[in-house]
Amino acid sequence: MSANMSPGCIVFLLLTAFAGSTFAYSYVVKSFEVPVDHFSFSRNDSFRMRYLINDTYWDGKTGPIFFYTGNEGAIEMFADNSGFIWEIAPSFKALIVFAEHRYYGASLPFGDKSLSSPEKSGYLTSQQALADYVDLIEYLRSNQTQVKSPVIAFGGSYGGMLAAYIRMKYPHVVAGAIAASAPIWQFSGMTPCEAFFRITTSDYTAVNQTCSDLIRKSWKTLRNITSQDSGLLWLSKEWKLCKNLTSKDVNDFVEWLGDMYSTLAMANYPYPANFLAELPGHPVKAFCKKLTNGSATGQALLKDLFGGISVYFNYTGRAQCLDWKKNTSAIGEDAWDYQTCTEMVMPMCPDGENDMFEKAPWDLKAYSDKCWAKWKVRPQPLLAERVYGGKNIESHSNIVFSNGLLDPWASGGVLKVNSSKIHTVLIPDGAHHLDLRGRNKDDPGSVRSARARYKQYIHNWITSHRLDTSSKNSAENIFRNLIDFTDDQHP
Repeated sequence: MSANMSPGCIVFLLLTAFAGSTFAYSYVVKSFEVPVDHFSFSRNDSFRMRYLINDTYWDGKTGPIFFYTGNEGAIEMFADNSGFIWEIAPSFKALIVFAEHRYYGASLPFGDKSLSSPEKSGYLTSQQALADYVDLIEYLRSNQTQVKSPVIAFGGSYGGMLAAYIRMKYPHVVAGAIAASAPIWQFSGMTPCEAFFRITTSDYTAVNQTCSDLIRKSWKTLRNITSQDSGLLWLSKEWKLCKNLTSKDVNDFVEWLGDMYSTLAMANYPYPANFLAELPGHPVKAFCKKLTNGSATGQALLKDLFGGISVYFNYTGRAQCLDWKKNTSAIGEDAWDYQTCTEMVMPMCPDGENDMFEKAPWDLKAYSDKCWAKWKVRPQPLLAERVYGGKNIESHSNIVFSNGLLDPWASGGVLKVNSSKIHTVLIPDGAHHLDLRGRNKDDPGSVRSARARYKQYIHNWITSHRLDTSSKNSAENIFRNLIDFTDDQHP
């Protein structure tokens, strides 16, 4: 997330490649009609949400449904980057479903006008999305008259939050959930607002203390140089910007830099991957290799910094220039920005001392004013806690919360909980939901171990569901026979 503005500026990591995996992912694209509003009787219109489905391995009588709770983007990118689900589905004889979140991808309640006014955008909430998913699940199970397939929810990042939430809110529908890198505690009063940036900084410091020190020092240098027209021109040329930087661009450009550092930490995988830009394996290490002169200052420091930035935007060497504004108006980012202005309010406040970012105190009023200016809504920072229970989750069951300790979002993750029915898995060598990706020869042992644990938990949940269902059916049959017997005794 942005070090300088709002949690809407960094969209949760959307990976668009599955490097190193040879597993083929195929699916049929379908759509399903859902209400625009599940929770009132004031409107009766509906729209079609998309979902992807593969029944190749499914035992339609008893097989489970592996259901990915789609998050902030077109659903195909999640299907293509959740190899773990595809790889274990055959052994479980599972139906694979990836459901697209309303207001993302092609699941737009009001077409290209979906975010045009509060009257239309107001139905973009996690609660409405969960209700969409429940309707779809019930539809998929509607032809099963005897035994309903157990549903296992999967999700990463915001999708991981939704996987946990759907198990919490609809335990009669979902038997268990794998919630990877799900920062359900990244809200007001639950997590220090600077924690995200401390973890990001620790990733860079772990490579080289000089690296994070130079980044911390660079902000003042960058501000000084861009305060003059000559400096703006110099930086535009030296950093090969596609368009010359203007004084009006500086704040946004500084935000972009902060987001980039966080993104590299989130995508700090041990092998090459592609999201937003193609990245090498261990991208933070590759970045820090360019920053080794601890005494560098002024223009020399910014020249060295550009070497590191090139790892982010030009790892392949194919880019002609740095287009830092690229893709900033994508529908996914706009919709997520709206959500962070309503229910997903996650305070962020780098302090510039215990982290390497430019200092930016959290200012709810200023944040609220920006939300009002853009969306005509005011954030409700306590809404998520009130709806989903905050840290009071011990009464729930059958949820795995996994967190990679290289991932900045672990700051708001569930790292420990006092419950034998909720499981936490810590992955020391893992970045942002690496565990949901497909197998790779360079996967660290901690990730492989985590996946093995998930398979065992899933097996246990499915077994428990079948036993519960069998017991319930037996009880119903006994009761039904008793009624029949009683009826037979009447003259």
